Amino acid sequence: MKLTSKIFNSHPSTDGDFFLGIKKILGFKPKNIEIYKTAFLHRSMNKKDEKGNPVNYERLEFLGDSMLGTIISKYLYNEVPEGDEGYLTKMRSKVVSRKHLNELGKDLGLLKYVESRIPKEHFGENIYGNVFEALVGAIYLDRGYNYCEKFIDERVIEPYVDIEQLEGKVISYKSLVIEWCQKEKKPFNYNVYEDTGNDELKHFAVKLTIGDRMLAKARATSKKKAEEKASKRAYFALQNKIDNK
Repeated sequence: MKLTSKIFNSHPSTDGDFFLGIKKILGFKPKNIEIYKTAFLHRSMNKKDEKGNPVNYERLEFLGDSMLGTIISKYLYNEVPEGDEGYLTKMRSKVVSRKHLNELGKDLGLLKYVESRIPKEHFGENIYGNVFEALVGAIYLDRGYNYCEKFIDERVIEPYVDIEQLEGKVISYKSLVIEWCQKEKKPFNYNVYEDTGNDELKHFAVKLTIGDRMLAKARATSKKKAEEKASKRAYFALQNKIDNK
């Protein structure tokens, strides 16, 4: 009996589905959809071009890593004029850490677009960040620097980059709020629920109740981020009490 390799969850059922899915993630229309297909092509597919060179997302990942570093560097340079080279380098490394990029890839649901002969459950965590970087590289090749910068601003900087947290001044607002509630024997509850609304990406909402008072609410692309945003708002609402604990 002849055995054949199975392709695990390649692009959605049609090119049209893939195009629409990528368009939703990008927030704009791709010009050359083939570049984006390569951004999700795993090396296990053993594809080659007409010259026999391997075709997969790894070269785009290399390019995307460079673009991401450049754009984050520009943002930090403008945002923190007092920061020296060492400070800026440290902050950039936190933004583009593998852990952070993996989280971004998960939030955008990129794994479902990967074309591979390896079952999803056999991938390590880094596949998410690798594909995210490849997607950034594809955007740069397809639409140029300005579109690439706009995507990173909307998908990375605006929702995720908080200079104070990156500096380590506050690692987790949620931890501070919970610590205060426990010390003061105040009951608290994070009521999290899915709240997509009109957004193309899945969102979660959270209502933070302390005692009998709904103190803060927030929305984000993951439960963890929604809880942290609500906690930050509650922290500032309770700041004098927490600071004097």
